[in-house]
Amino acid sequence: MSTIETAPAASGLVDVRARLRRACQDVGRVEDAVKLICVSKGFGHQDILPIIEAGERAFGENRVQEAVEKWPNLSSSYPDIELHLIGPLQSNKADAAVALFDVIQTLDRPKIAMAVSAAMRKTGRKPKCFVQVNTGEELQKSGVFPRDLSHFLQICRDEANLDISGLMCIPPVDQLASPHFALLNELAREFQLRELSMGMSADFELAVQMGATLVRVGSAIFGERRQYLSPMKI
Repeated sequence: MSTIETAPAASGLVDVRARLRRACQDVGRVEDAVKLICVSKGFGHQDILPIIEAGERAFGENRVQEAVEKWPNLSSSYPDIELHLIGPLQSNKADAAVALFDVIQTLDRPKIAMAVSAAMRKTGRKPKCFVQVNTGEELQKSGVFPRDLSHFLQICRDEANLDISGLMCIPPVDQLASPHFALLNELAREFQLRELSMGMSADFELAVQMGATLVRVGSAIFGERRQYLSPMKI
């Protein structure tokens, strides 16, 4: 049997690929119109390698430090890896994030936008940037409130000199996702942004129906998330 048939994570990938393909077909979209981001937070090389070997190249991480420990060696072996930061970014981690990630999906404050801009000038790298929108206006969650998006985009573009590629959201866990996906799509059209990162393991098919161009899938591929053990602490 091949690796993709025997490895548990890769077995999950087979199912997710089939679900993604069907979701695209159901709404008349080509499968290539939606990028699968394999969320590898909490998983080590032994879990990630079968997914890479099965052909996936886009991965998402929530924490800069964990990604710094895990990905440089993997990326050197697979130079076409595309790494996405999908968790909150602190300004003091901006240099490390810009140096490592190819896409930063979670810009949400002027301080972060300016720190990313400064890091880009310092490193010479220019990862794609998304703005995280707090569609549910949850006080405990990161993201720009929809009513503040216009002003924040202006800061990103005019003051931080950032090229914003799209929008990202994480709907409230206790609400239907569809109104939040619809709102993000509406905001993207209003501000002429082409990329929409929305949808996770439980609802990525719905997100595809509502215009997602990236879906972030972790547990449906890798299984239940566990705490990542840093090699420095083992």
